[in-house]
Amino acid sequence: MSSGSSHGAGGREALAGFVAARLGKAPVRPAPARPEPKPALAQAQSFDSLPAYKELKLQRSAADLIGLGNPFFRVHDAKAGATTQIDGRTFTNFSSYDYLGLNGHPEVNAAAQAALSTYGTSASASRIVAGERPGHLVLEKALAAHYGTEACVVMVSGHATNVATIAALLEPGDVIYHDTLIHNSVVTGAQLSGAQRRSFAHNDLQALESLLHATRHEHRRALIVIEGLYSMDGDAPDLAGFVALKERYGAWLMVDDAHGLGVLGKDGHGLHEHCDVPPGSVDIWMGTLSKTLSSCGGYVAGAGALIELLKCTAGGFVYSVGLSPPLAAAATASLALMLREPERVARLRRNGSLFLACARERGLDVGTSLGLAVVPVILGDSLKAVTLSDRLFQRGINVQPIIHPAVPERSSRLRFFITSEHTPEQIRETVTVLADELDELNQGGSLVERLMARRA
Repeated sequence: MSSGSSHGAGGREALAGFVAARLGKAPVRPAPARPEPKPALAQAQSFDSLPAYKELKLQRSAADLIGLGNPFFRVHDAKAGATTQIDGRTFTNFSSYDYLGLNGHPEVNAAAQAALSTYGTSASASRIVAGERPGHLVLEKALAAHYGTEACVVMVSGHATNVATIAALLEPGDVIYHDTLIHNSVVTGAQLSGAQRRSFAHNDLQALESLLHATRHEHRRALIVIEGLYSMDGDAPDLAGFVALKERYGAWLMVDDAHGLGVLGKDGHGLHEHCDVPPGSVDIWMGTLSKTLSSCGGYVAGAGALIELLKCTAGGFVYSVGLSPPLAAAATASLALMLREPERVARLRRNGSLFLACARERGLDVGTSLGLAVVPVILGDSLKAVTLSDRLFQRGINVQPIIHPAVPERSSRLRFFITSEHTPEQIRETVTVLADELDELNQGGSLVERLMARRA
């Protein structure tokens, strides 16, 4: 390779000299070759020397040794809902956020297509620079009305919405209290803000109160952050209890209701309906457009002063392009459908309850799931989770393993997303196949022992 490369470089030098001579100009001499990097520097410039990359390669090698396919980044050839198409084959699908089956709905598609025809695919720049599009304002008004707040702002990324909001509101000298299972975006935003960060045991009001009692006086402003429906465990907090604590200790309360909208409550209005608490009791409602609302992006609903501040100072809004007009239109149409057709939420609740009941009947560990849209099957072993996912895939069921470091090793699991469009037959068959394959896997002995035997 090196001789070929130098030959190519010499040829280009000769050609440059020939052209320069014909033009009556002196050829431009190439810059001296850079010295070879020292070994230590070369390693520092090598991405494959990064510890995280080495860990990825080690995991992939272990899977290859026992013949497991990679369960991640599979290419879907059709709209992914209760079923999907992968490599020309139809699968029962439990890896979609499309909780109410609104992705691809004719009204949603029509709304997106109308916006596309009028405004194109892009907002062109930040909304501060490029100006507003009517669809942004319509969506924000609808979301603010849903939560009973003064205003709302939508951003292009759910993750960035949490990061930008928290980083804009808090600063050194402040404190953020969050559930230990809170989403990565909240932790990242807290770290960026410079505020003190304190976590409390999952859904544990007493643990939070102890923290508040011991430390709240040390800080100027305080923010408590919880989720509506926890995306790894499928459970929900006691909202009334958290509201009482935030009032008692003079803190803001932020609820990340990304997985709660369309799922929690009789009509899917979210955590406040599920807990029968006025939505105005919460200072900051955050959510995403990529789950029930079958679009992409995030939003914050709250007081007018909060939203005005975010629109002028939050990096994820100020320095990022505005939400694509077709995506805004799709989210608005999806929200309207959710409110107009509560039977979708009722079907989702029946399906989730059926999955949970069938899983418990077969002795599967579903943790603290409420049996709504998210049901984990906890296996406690990453290799077992990946193996079981692969076995289900071979039998026409698509479900992703959640493994360390996304969760602690002892909590490795398969995570099932249930939708309103799954049929009872699909659910019963899936649980039967899952339980049967897990029984067979458990009878085969430790996967680690089998891996070591193959290596020997």
